[in-house]
Amino acid sequence: MDHSEEDGALVRPEEEEAEAGKQNPSDQSVLPTGGQGGTEDQEGCSQGQEQDSAEEWETDLETEDATDRRQNMSCAEVYLRACRRTGTTPISSFLRHLGEANLNLNHYGVGPLGAKALAIALQNNNCITNLELEDCLLKVEGTRYLMEMLQTNITIQSLNLSTNQLHLEGAEIICKMLSDNYYIKSIKLAGNDFDDSAAKYFVDALKVDYVIKELDLSHNKFCDTGGEHLGQMLATNVGIEVLNLSWNYIRMKGAVVLAAGLKVNSTLKELHLAGNGFCHIGAEPLGQALKQNSTLELLDLSCNRIYDEDVSLLCQGLATNHTLRVLKLSQNPMTEAGALTLIETVKNNTKSAVEKIDISTVFVSEAFVELLEEARTRRPALDVRYSVMTSTTRNLAALQIFQKFFKERNESIMDFFQALDKEGTMKVSTAAFRKAVKAANIPLDQRQLNWLVKKFDKTCTATIIYSQFAELS
Repeated sequence: MDHSEEDGALVRPEEEEAEAGKQNPSDQSVLPTGGQGGTEDQEGCSQGQEQDSAEEWETDLETEDATDRRQNMSCAEVYLRACRRTGTTPISSFLRHLGEANLNLNHYGVGPLGAKALAIALQNNNCITNLELEDCLLKVEGTRYLMEMLQTNITIQSLNLSTNQLHLEGAEIICKMLSDNYYIKSIKLAGNDFDDSAAKYFVDALKVDYVIKELDLSHNKFCDTGGEHLGQMLATNVGIEVLNLSWNYIRMKGAVVLAAGLKVNSTLKELHLAGNGFCHIGAEPLGQALKQNSTLELLDLSCNRIYDEDVSLLCQGLATNHTLRVLKLSQNPMTEAGALTLIETVKNNTKSAVEKIDISTVFVSEAFVELLEEARTRRPALDVRYSVMTSTTRNLAALQIFQKFFKERNESIMDFFQALDKEGTMKVSTAAFRKAVKAANIPLDQRQLNWLVKKFDKTCTATIIYSQFAELS
């Protein structure tokens, strides 16, 4: 059943004809199907709340004399009356979850007039703190009603208006609200076709803001000019902790100015820049920014055309940075060479806080895995996501097979080597080692045996100095 079918059953024709003052909010005919919790929610939301009757609502959310005629009504009754006045179908999910802190109406076809009905019901609501309205066809008109509602609602702290076709005019309306905002701490505005012109509104509203902690502007149309504006905002803003600019078109100058803003910013903890494609033009200044920034904990640079040489530029900052915990670099054209540089840098920085690295699209060899294991001896919690070929996995298992073979026989690897070392020189030839492994029927295939020989004879002298492998026993 789609939303319209489910919600259409909430209001019956006879209710449209009932007098406004005689509505009974607990009547089963106006509650959602199976509305056992509806009455409880209405009671929870009606305590201490006075709502307009919604009989006089036309264009604005309030008339001049609305305050004098406010009546004590439940949120459900106010909402249902507002739906009748605006000619919209009530949303059952709204009625079912009255009294809860989180109201999720994502992907419901709310529309502009539906947003007006919601705004009427939420004006003085003191229950909801998180309002989710992603992909609800709000458009500019519906957003304007919601922004007007937020002038009186002081409870909502988190707002999601992503994918609502807001464009430049919508950005202007929202930023006007943000300029006077004292309550909204998180706002998500992804996928609203905001362009560089819209960026200027956000800069003016947030350049000295300290209330907004999370701002999501991903999947919009910001280019370099927009990136420059937002970078300037980042340089002066003293509140934002999470900024998401992923999947825009910020490349050259935009990336440079963003990095410059990151250098001096003292509050940002997460910066999401995935899918902007700035390659070395952004990698170098971001590397320099990491040298000075002391608050950033997460940096997402996935899908940004970052090559091995660009990783080296980033590592100039990682070599001294002591706050970054998470680095995302998947879906970039970097190879194992860049991955090795990255792990080596993190390993050598004794003050590094890095605990998670995502290079899941990079295929690595045994050399990388060995370096990572070495790094983990110092940093046991280091979590690195990478890809590995089946042959590499099989080779890496060779050492475990070799150790397990002797353990099951209560023998030591040192005894095995010493039996081959007739003269007590503490070394054996690789040829003798190969022959002895096959003679003992140790279950290694030829590739695994070759890899094991290379591991034991790293200097390629055809000789294994086995004393260094005493810890394997």
